[in-house]
Amino acid sequence: MTADAPDAFIPKVLITKIGFDGHDRGSRVVAAALRDAGMEVIYTPPWQEIAAVVKLAAEEDVDVIGISSLATDHLIVPRLMDALRAAGLHDLAVVVGGIVPDDEERLLLEAGVARVFHPGAALAAIADGMRELAAAVRAQRAAS
Repeated sequence: MTADAPDAFIPKVLITKIGFDGHDRGSRVVAAALRDAGMEVIYTPPWQEIAAVVKLAAEEDVDVIGISSLATDHLIVPRLMDALRAAGLHDLAVVVGGIVPDDEERLLLEAGVARVFHPGAALAAIADGMRELAAAVRAQRAAS
């Protein structure tokens, strides 16, 4: 099946940065790699507010939200998870990429983050992970 086929599975991913972390090179590289891997990518510039991310995720009906963090802005991701659930967006997957210490990774996973990608993760592995998560989201939505 090709990407041009009407029933081809094309994951829809939102790549963004929340909080005050303006380092966006990593998120731009990942967004480009996901596009190259055949995904539909919605990319936002840095400094997004949680409410704006929730609104965009709902409007675009994304399968996965990817949050990039170089500084400590991943620590506000649990608030994003709460806001997504409050908005009824409990069926999409959230991943975090960047510099996340082990104890903070546990905090993210406990908050409902599906996966954490650390520096040095291969772009192909990130794309495979995102595709896998998006497929699970779509299957869950189809079963509902």
